[in-house]
Amino acid sequence: MEGAGSWDALEWTKIEPVTGSVSQLNLDCLLEAERVIVEGYGVVLVNIDEAGTLFVTNFRLLFLSEGTRNIVPLGTIPLATIEKFNKMVVKIQSTPRNTDKASSRRLLQVTGKDMRIIVFGFRPRTKQRHAIFDALVRCTKPERIWDLYAFTCGPSKFSNTNPKMRLLNEYFRLLGRGFHHASTSMIEDKSFTFSNDLWRITDINSNYTMCQTYPFALVIPKSISDEEVFQASTFRARCRIPVVSWCHPETGAVLARSSQPLVGIMMNMRSNADEKLVAALCTQLVGGRQSKRKLYIADARPRKNALANGAMGGGSESSSNYFQSEIVFFGIDNIHAMRESLTRLRDYLDTHGAASSDGMSSFLRHGGWTWGRGNLSSMSASVSTLGDSGWLIHVQSVLAASAWIAARIDIESASVLVHCSDGWDRTTQLVSLANLLLDPYYRTFAGFQALVEKDWLAFGHPFSDRVGMPTVSGGTGNMPFELTRQASTGSLSSSPVRQTPGSSQTPSSSHAQNNYSPIFLQWVDCVSQILRMYPFAFEFSVDFLVDFLDCVLSCRFGNFLCNSEKERELCGVSEASGCLWMYLADMRSSQGRSHAHYNLFYDPSKHNGPLKPPAAALAPTLWPQFHLRWACPSESQAGELEVQCRNMALKFSELQKAKEVAEKKVKEISVALDSVTAELRNEKQASRLAMNLAKRAGKENAAIKRAIQSLGCKVHFASSGDCTVNVESNPTDTSQKFMQPPSRRESDGAVEGDEKSDLSVSITFVEDDGASNSSLGRVCETLCPLQTRDGGCRWPDGGCAQLGSQFVGLKANFDAFDQLSIYDSYFRSD
Repeated sequence: MEGAGSWDALEWTKIEPVTGSVSQLNLDCLLEAERVIVEGYGVVLVNIDEAGTLFVTNFRLLFLSEGTRNIVPLGTIPLATIEKFNKMVVKIQSTPRNTDKASSRRLLQVTGKDMRIIVFGFRPRTKQRHAIFDALVRCTKPERIWDLYAFTCGPSKFSNTNPKMRLLNEYFRLLGRGFHHASTSMIEDKSFTFSNDLWRITDINSNYTMCQTYPFALVIPKSISDEEVFQASTFRARCRIPVVSWCHPETGAVLARSSQPLVGIMMNMRSNADEKLVAALCTQLVGGRQSKRKLYIADARPRKNALANGAMGGGSESSSNYFQSEIVFFGIDNIHAMRESLTRLRDYLDTHGAASSDGMSSFLRHGGWTWGRGNLSSMSASVSTLGDSGWLIHVQSVLAASAWIAARIDIESASVLVHCSDGWDRTTQLVSLANLLLDPYYRTFAGFQALVEKDWLAFGHPFSDRVGMPTVSGGTGNMPFELTRQASTGSLSSSPVRQTPGSSQTPSSSHAQNNYSPIFLQWVDCVSQILRMYPFAFEFSVDFLVDFLDCVLSCRFGNFLCNSEKERELCGVSEASGCLWMYLADMRSSQGRSHAHYNLFYDPSKHNGPLKPPAAALAPTLWPQFHLRWACPSESQAGELEVQCRNMALKFSELQKAKEVAEKKVKEISVALDSVTAELRNEKQASRLAMNLAKRAGKENAAIKRAIQSLGCKVHFASSGDCTVNVESNPTDTSQKFMQPPSRRESDGAVEGDEKSDLSVSITFVEDDGASNSSLGRVCETLCPLQTRDGGCRWPDGGCAQLGSQFVGLKANFDAFDQLSIYDSYFRSD
C-alpha cells in the first residue's frame, strides 16, 4: 500500500490512554436496543484518509469522524452485511530521512455484500485491532438466532402483521375473489379454500407435511384432487410440485413453478399423477367448454447441467410425456457462478474506483493518470476485466428469459412451467420477474411487497443461506433453536433427493461449503434495469430499491430471516421482530409523495398492461446507485435531469401547499365579505325604513302642529323629544308649559297618535279653572260635529276643523268629515 495522508498526521508510535469506556459511552446515533461492545480510538479509514473512532455494536460496525463526531457512511456497515474480514500488515518503506527499520501498518479489511471493501488502520503496539477483530468474530456469527439484533430490538413501532393473511389476500386477487379478506380465524379453521372456474386454493400443505419449503396454501388446478397432488409430490425434488404463481385475468393462461422431476439417469422415470397435474395447467375455457392450450416447460439451467443432475436422480421432462408441451433451456448458471461473478465485479470497482480500499485513486495508480494520458492498453484491460466479471451477462440472461416467459403468456396465451434444480433460486428469479412484467399491480409499492412475499418468502427461497446468516435447524421446535448453516446449494447432493411427503430431511451443516450467493441482489438489479427502460411504469424509484436491498442485507428486520415460511413460523419471527415493509412505509409517510422513494415519472396510464421489452433493449448496464456508490460516490448519484426534476417537484409541492393555503384564505375572506355584505344590506334596509319612518313621523308632527295651531296654540318641539304648548286663546294668562315624553298617555284631555304610527305625541292641556268655558273650547265644540254622546272629543280620529277652513259652517256634512284623514288634505299646507 502506498498511502500517506492521515497516517503521517497521527503519531502512530505514541500510545495514548483510552479516554472513554463502553459502559460510560452514550451515543445519540445508536438505534433502539443497540449497544456498544468494543471501540477503538485513533482509527483511520484508509479509503478516504479520515481518522475517527470505530465501534462494534450488536448491530453494526460504526465509524465516527474524529473532528465532527458524525457518522461516516463508508465506514459504517451492518454486521450482517459483512461477507468477510481479515487482518493485514503492510510494511512502510523507509525514507531517506528515516534510516530506522521499516515500520508496519496494522490494518483490518472488511468486505461487504453491498459492493464495498473498506480498510481500517490501527495504532501499533495497541490491542485495539485484536479487540475489534474478536468482537466481529463473535457478533457476525452468532450461536443462537435470538442473538441477532432483529430479535434484540423486537417489533418496536414497526410491528408485523401475519404474512399468511397477506399471502391469502394475494391469492384471492389472482382468482378474482378480491372482495374476500383473509383473517386469523379463516386460517385456523381452514376456510380459505376458495376457487374460480379453473383454479382453487388447497390446504393440503397447511401443516407443511407435504413440502416443508412451500407455503401453507397453494393454488392448483380445480380438476386435481388433493390425493393426486400428494401422489405427484413424490416425483418432484424436495416435493415441490407444480403450482400456480400467476394467472392471466382474461385468457386464463398461468405461470407455474416447481422443482425438477426425478426422472433418473436413464430419463425414463414417469409419474401419472405429475403428468396429469402438469396437463391441467393447460386447461382453458372456450365457449363454456374446457380445451387445452400449449405448455412451455422452461428449465432455467443449461442443458448439460440438467443432464448431469440425472445422474443423481434428477433431470428434466420429456416433451413426449407431457401433452402439447415444449421444453426450453435458458442456460442460467448456478449460485456459485453468481457469487464469483459479483466478487470479480466488486474487485474491479475497488481497483478502478475513485476511492479504493488502499487509499489511492485509480487516476494515480501505476504512477500516472491512466485515462488522462491515453494509456489505451490499461484502459482496454480494465474494460475487459469488467466484461470478464460476467455479472452483466448473467443479468442479461435473467432479463431475457423473463421477457420470453412473459411474451409467451401474453402474446400466445400459453401456460409456462418454470423450474431449475430445487426451484427456489433461478426459478424464483424468473417467475417473479415475469410477474413484474405481466402485472402492473406488482409495479406499485403494495404489489411489489405482495410479489416478494409470495414468490420469494412464501415459496422458500433460502434467504439465511444465500445472505450468509445462520438459520434454524430442523427438529422438534423447542425454543431456543440452535443455529446451523444449512446446505442449500442449488444442486442435488450425493444423497437421494426423493423425499417422502411428511418426512423431515435437514441438510447437513457444512461450514466448508459456502452457500452464500447474491441471487436476490441480482434480481433487484434486474428490476432496476427494467425501471431504467420503463421509467413511467413504476411507482417506486431506484432509491427505494437501494434502501430495500440494504434493509434485506442488514437483517435488521425479521421478514427475510430463516429459509422458509415454516422456519419463520417456528421462530415466531413476525411477532418477535420488526417489519421491513412498515419501516419503509414510515419513511415515505414523513414526506409524502415528495419522498425519494416515489418515482417522479410514474404514470400508470402509459403502461397499464404487460411490459414486453424487445431483445435489443435488454442490454444491462452497471446499476450506479448501488454498484458505484462506494467506489465512485459522485458518479453514483442520480442523473442531473432526475435531480432537477425532483427539485422542481419539491418546489411544485411547496407551491401547491401555498396555493391551498391561499385558496383557503380567499374562501374565508369571501365568506366574511358575504357576511359583511349581508349585514350592510340589512343596515341599508333598516336605514331606509328608518328614513321612511322619520319622514312619516315628520309629516305627522307637521300635521299635529298645524292642528294644534289651528286651535290657537303654538307648539315647540325640543331636540330631547319634549314639546311645549302655549295657549294663545287667553293672552292674559301666563303660558302653560308641559313637558311630557312622547310615549306617555294621560287620561285627562289626552291626545293619542294613530295606532299605525310609530311616533306619537301626547299633549295635555292644563288650564285654570276659570278657563274651562274659554272661547277655545267653545270654538272646538262649535266646529266639531263628531263629538261623542257624552261630549268627549274624538281627536285625532275626529275630523276637527281649523279656523278659516272650507268646512266652517258645514255642520251637516258629516260624511265628508268621516272620509277625511290627517294624512290627506284635511289640513292645508302652509
